[in-house]
Parts: sequence; C-alpha cells; structure tokens
Amino acid sequence: MRFVSDPAIKTKIARMNERVHWQHPTMKQLGIDQTRLAFADQSTPEAANALADFSFLVIGDSGTSRHLSDPPQRRITKLLLKHSSECDFILHTGDVVYLVGSSEQYPDNFIKPYREFLVGGETPNKIKFDGITFKIPFLPVLGNHDYYDLPLLAGILSRALSPLRRLLRRRINLDVGWHGSHQGEAFAKAFLDYTQPLSDRQLTAHLNEKYTAKFKAADTDLQQRCLHYVPGEFTRVPNRYYTFRRQGVDFFALDSNTFNSPQPLPTDEAGQAMRSHLETERDRLEEKMRSLTAETLTLSTDVPAEASRANSLYGKMEQVEEQLQDIDKQLNISTEDATVDTEQLNWLRDRLIASWKDPAAKGRVLFFHHPPYVSESTKWDQGQTLAVRARIREVLDQVQREVGDYSRPLVDLVLCGHAHCFEFLRTLETGHGDRIIPWVVCGGSGFSLRRQREEGPILEEYGQPVAKSHLFIGRDGHGNRKSRPYTALRVDVSYTKDKEVPQFTLRPLVAEKYQGTWQNHELDSITLDRTPTLQD
Repeated sequence: MRFVSDPAIKTKIARMNERVHWQHPTMKQLGIDQTRLAFADQSTPEAANALADFSFLVIGDSGTSRHLSDPPQRRITKLLLKHSSECDFILHTGDVVYLVGSSEQYPDNFIKPYREFLVGGETPNKIKFDGITFKIPFLPVLGNHDYYDLPLLAGILSRALSPLRRLLRRRINLDVGWHGSHQGEAFAKAFLDYTQPLSDRQLTAHLNEKYTAKFKAADTDLQQRCLHYVPGEFTRVPNRYYTFRRQGVDFFALDSNTFNSPQPLPTDEAGQAMRSHLETERDRLEEKMRSLTAETLTLSTDVPAEASRANSLYGKMEQVEEQLQDIDKQLNISTEDATVDTEQLNWLRDRLIASWKDPAAKGRVLFFHHPPYVSESTKWDQGQTLAVRARIREVLDQVQREVGDYSRPLVDLVLCGHAHCFEFLRTLETGHGDRIIPWVVCGGSGFSLRRQREEGPILEEYGQPVAKSHLFIGRDGHGNRKSRPYTALRVDVSYTKDKEVPQFTLRPLVAEKYQGTWQNHELDSITLDRTPTLQD
C-alpha cells in the first residue's frame, strides 16, 4: 500500500490561490504586491536599498520526529543557535513536516525542535501550528511532503487504528498521522498570510494593517505596498512564491512543486521501451517496499541496535516511496495533465530581468525545493529533476537574452533541498543561462541521509559534462563504521569598497553521529568567485 498521494498541480495552484486571496480586486485597489515582503527595518524604499554585509542560515528536509530519543533536528537547532545572533534570517528549502505535511504533526516535527526561535517557545505545547510567530525571520518554501496527502484507504485505516498506532509507537513510527496536508493547507496556515476566512471588509482592514512597507514598482515612479515582516509580531510570507531584498541582494523563493511535472512519454517505439522499463522498475520497488515494511514491524525502538536499524529502514522506505511517486508521474502523465505553472515562471523571469536592470540590486539568490543539479544516489535521472532543470533553464535563457552579455552568473547562488545531503556544485558550459552558477543542496537537516551516486561527482547530459560536485556530505560507511553527518549552512555576504558585486562565502555546519557519539564540525569556508570562469 502506498503511504502518500500527491495532488495534481492544478489543484495545488488553485487551493493556494484561494488561501491568500490571490489577485483579489482589493489588492489592486490598494496597490499591493502579493509576492513581496519587507523586513521590519525596511519600511521605506531607501531602507530597503541600503548596502551592508550580512549573514543568513539555511536548513532543509528536517521535519521528522522519527528519532524519538536523540533527534538530529535538535542537534542542528543547537548549531543554528550558535550563529543566529549574527544572522539576519533562516531559509528553509522545504519538507518542513514529514511524511504527509499533516497539521497534527507540527507540534512534534516542527514546533518542539525549533522552540528557541518561536515566541512562547518556553512552553511549546501551548503553541498551535497556525499560531506560530518567529523571533528571527524564518522564510520557508514548500517541499513535496508539505503537499502530500494520504490515499483514502490509508487515511481510513490510519484513523481507525490510531489507538493501536499509539501503542505500537515504540515499534514503528511512520510519521504519517491520520490525515494529510489537505493539498498544502497545513503549511499555508502555519507560514502564509492565510486570509481565506476574511470577508472583503476584514481583508481591507488586514491589508491596511500588515501591508505597510513601500517600494517603487519596476520601470515606473509609482509606489506600491507589500507585506511588512516584523519578528516577534507578524511573521508570515505573502504567497507560496515571493521575493525580498536584503542589503542589495534580491532573494526569490519558488514553489517547485508546480513546475516539476515530467513530460508525457513518447508514443513511438522508444517511448514504449521507456514505459516497459519504468513498469519493471515500479514492480521491483513495490516488492522492496513490502519487504522493508515487514522487516520494520519486527523491530523495537526499546533496543538501541533495533532502533538504529528501524530508522535506517524508514529512511529507505521514504526513498522508495519517492521513487515510486516519480515513476507514477512519468507513467500516468498525459498532455492534458502536464500542467506547468507558467504564471510563476513568468513572474520569476520578469523579476530577474528587473533585478538586473535595477542599479540598487547587486546580487540574486534563488531558493526552492527540487534541485536541478544533484549527485545524490537517486535524483539525477528522476523525471521531476529533468522537468525542474528544463524549466529553470528556460527562464534563465530568457533572462540572458534580455540582459545580454555578462561576466558573472545570472544568479549568484541557488539553494535547494529534496536530496537528503549537503552538496556544493557548479555548472559548467551547459549552453544555457544556467552556466557557471553555484548550486547548493541543503537537505540534510534532520531526515534519514542519503549517499552520493556511484557514478561520482561529474554530471552529464547526452554524454557531455554539465556540472561538477565539489563537496558532498551524506551518509557514509557501513556497519558500525557508518557516519550520519546532518547539516545546515551559514552564508556570509560581504562587499568590497566599490559596493558593486557581493561576495558569498559558504560555511557548512555539521552535526555528525558516529558510533553513537555526536560531534560538531564547521567545515572550511567556500568563497565563491565573483566572476567565475569555466575552469573554477
């Protein structure tokens, strides 16, 4: 039996639009940009365009309570706390809550692990999932698990057997709950400015209270308004994709779940061969899932060795489930179902072009869930990876044509999750607008870790190298020599005297569990070249 179901892209877009009153007439009437936020110290355009050095933190794929006695999330939280006083905000690259983004899982899988960052965190049991307020800006994007639901039969059985599941918690904890995310509703209520219940009159009053930051719209002299993010008071983001500027750097948060649909398989002989291969692989993985589930049910978390084995098996089950989801998408997609969120992609294209044309914008960062470039063992050849890479590449091609020649990457840094590891890559000459871009996968902040693929660090398309992995941190070793390095990232952004091109420095933070003992490491910093070449 499958543990999760993924809503259709059309459903995701429609539901999220409803939850934020997307393009409601009142928004236009009040001159509000629903995809922009400004921080508490940026209430005016002058403040928003100020330049200074700053730092921020990144985590991803963290939202599990599977590790009952010694959760990696808490280890990562303690690392973040050591740096948070020097950092302006925290980015989350998605999969905030496993396994199906259920609201009932937020207390254990999110609120308690990060309680030091929450208002009222001294008593986390009193914080409701839809009443979270952050002390430091916390800026997430949606992961695939934040959208997942339970299939009907699984949901009925899970709810009917909930007393038994509580008794068996020491034997198996699948982080499923008894309902799913309701097409991402739990995430929306926890992190977005969820205005759906408001009447028109209430909406106007809310917008006049919370959307008070002002900025100049691109290519005009008109001033618009956007959401004013105030730590400790109002810490919501305006939409499932959004942008903000910090000290001259434009950040673009994307929802990659709505442009990750694989293309339909060809109908020719080659397409039939691909279909046959995928069906065989699906059957193999379903048998593997049955075997893993059966073995997990024989283990008890009361026995340390069995608990470790159970956690490892659970991670493998989630990995197989994800692979099955990807195969299902490829086998069942039709031309009519192959929805692409063109509205979001066009928004990204237009905002990147505007950023390049704005003298006050000195740098650009993208962050979203599904990595276009990654060498983790299962991701590179997945249909969703191919789809996201193609669509991000198409956007950057359009930006390149508009911007013209450039001596630096179109984007200074891309941050993703989804792969349960830390990885730093750089694209080579791809022949597209995504050339020489630094890519970071930060998805090892709490869930079961993955290994690097056996083929190694060079990624190829059609036999040609297109990217190289320079650092991979994931599961390593075997047996009693197996290491589990969970990761976060600190990024330092600095300016030279000319204040023209920002310098990005990556500082990987590691909490490693090896032979039952935890050790913290801060690896050597990685300083990104302001004007990289293909040899870098």
